[in-house]
Amino acid sequence: MPARTRLDANAILAATEEVLRRHGPEKATVVDVARALNVSHAAVYKHFASKQALREAVTRRWLDRSRDALAVIAADRAVPPARRLRGWLHAVLAVKQAKIREDPELFAAYGILAAENSSVATDHVADLLGQLTAIIADGAADGGFRADDAEATARAVFHATARFHHLAHTAEWQDPGIAAELDEVCDLLLEGLRARTSP
Repeated sequence: MPARTRLDANAILAATEEVLRRHGPEKATVVDVARALNVSHAAVYKHFASKQALREAVTRRWLDRSRDALAVIAADRAVPPARRLRGWLHAVLAVKQAKIREDPELFAAYGILAAENSSVATDHVADLLGQLTAIIADGAADGGFRADDAEATARAVFHATARFHHLAHTAEWQDPGIAAELDEVCDLLLEGLRARTSP
């Protein structure tokens, strides 16, 4: 019999990721996770009250791995806001492409949570909108962007670029021309955001 794993939330989440990759989000069970850890399913439930709570925690952790890299781009004031906005939007697309290509089972788990309006999905979107708002606010502060309300403008940009980050468009993200199409949308958005100078 394999040695018992020291049971804490991180060990459970790591095992759950592997179980999700092996069985997929529809078939993976708490019993499968417990078996992988050589513990009873009751021991897992001491840390996570339900299968839903466990799936939410593992998906949140998985999403958080890319959050910091995107946040660094959003906060880099050495880069002008217009260039930062374009770079950030491309980085979001690249992250989504990598996640679906490299970890399709966990991406599918995220899709299930998004469809259920889980707090994991809404928090993820709120986090992205916060980063985008910071970029827009910096552009308005330095006079480069015309944006009286950075938060409302960020929401508009987010909705205008939905094809490049919303789950409904997952199948399109591997199109060879998708990055060029995002550049075209960025050109249009930045032209609209650019502050007008008096004639």
